[in-house]
Amino acid sequence: MATKRDYYEILGVPKNASDEEIKKAYRKLAMKFHPDRNQGEDKGAEAKFKEAKEAYEMLSNAEKRAAYDQYGHAGVDPNMRGPGGPGAEGFGGFAEAFGDIFGDIFGQQRAGAGAGARGGRQVFRGGDLSYAMEITLGEAALGKEAQIRIPSWEGCDTCRGSGAKPGTQAKTCSTCNGQGVVQMRQGFFSVQQTCPHCRGTGKIIPEPCPSCHGQGRLKKQKTLEVKIPAGIDDGMRIRSAGNGEPGTNGGPPGDLYIEIRLKKHDIFEREGDDLHCVVPISFTRAALGGEIEVPTLQGKAAIDIPEGTQAGKQFRLRGKGIKGVRSSYPGDLYCHIAVETPVKLTEHQRKLLKELDEALKKGGPKHSPTEESWADKLRGFFSP
Repeated sequence: MATKRDYYEILGVPKNASDEEIKKAYRKLAMKFHPDRNQGEDKGAEAKFKEAKEAYEMLSNAEKRAAYDQYGHAGVDPNMRGPGGPGAEGFGGFAEAFGDIFGDIFGQQRAGAGAGARGGRQVFRGGDLSYAMEITLGEAALGKEAQIRIPSWEGCDTCRGSGAKPGTQAKTCSTCNGQGVVQMRQGFFSVQQTCPHCRGTGKIIPEPCPSCHGQGRLKKQKTLEVKIPAGIDDGMRIRSAGNGEPGTNGGPPGDLYIEIRLKKHDIFEREGDDLHCVVPISFTRAALGGEIEVPTLQGKAAIDIPEGTQAGKQFRLRGKGIKGVRSSYPGDLYCHIAVETPVKLTEHQRKLLKELDEALKKGGPKHSPTEESWADKLRGFFSP
């Protein structure tokens, strides 16, 4: 009889390896040598897979590992110690370490909410629905109540929800015997899958209802009341529980997610809880100063423009922004000044501007400090 290899050597881990290191090493080998992935490629893959599985079952059990560390293979030999040798853990030990990728190997689909996974019909949660709602900035700031039309499903009156043509009835699926699931063998393992013939319903409908085509329900539209909270922002979602697609075989329905889209505003741009707007003023107003009115979402507000205000000057109006859904106080309104250059001048206006320009030049750089500073920088740039 051939001598068995050391379990630690098989998994490629040291004797002081942690449980997690042992599990990771086994999963790596199981993926590499699984028979379904090595059909004809590595003739020794099946033996290596069995060897790795046996090593993991011994070392993943604290009592067996302690016995193996003390006595070697004799400490876990079933002929010497009774029940507890290789294979005693069966399928469970493998599934514990390999459960999360088990479905990837066999194509198994996980069951949804419900008790269908262990027996009886498979129960699946309904899918979620998404609805895009466009609202104005004012509606986002103040909130609103709206009505939306969404798809819904109602029981078919023709077949009374059975899915079968009137005068006929559904039959128990012969493939799964009405269980909705079938046992599939893959190599050494047996896995449970949704029945491919009845799709988990446990029933076959020989003559489907002509109205609902065997679904037992019809797709219609329903009106839903939606409350938009004040301060909601673009891209935020509102969850309406239970208003998604219905579940399968009595499973729970999905949810409806209402995604908010803000319409472009003519004046304001939103940035979080703050608002921004551009306020154009004439160059005479910028030069002489004075009070101007600016719009807010709450009405009008006044800004005092000081003499000599330059383009791009920013004025902040505290609390004139939007109070977000998670904020305890509103944001601010920022007014950005745009000095407007006059256009389509008359000859008289041109003459006046030229006279003003000459008068300003005579007054020296004090009237245009930024321009003078710029000129100094240019002279320094071009000088040798």
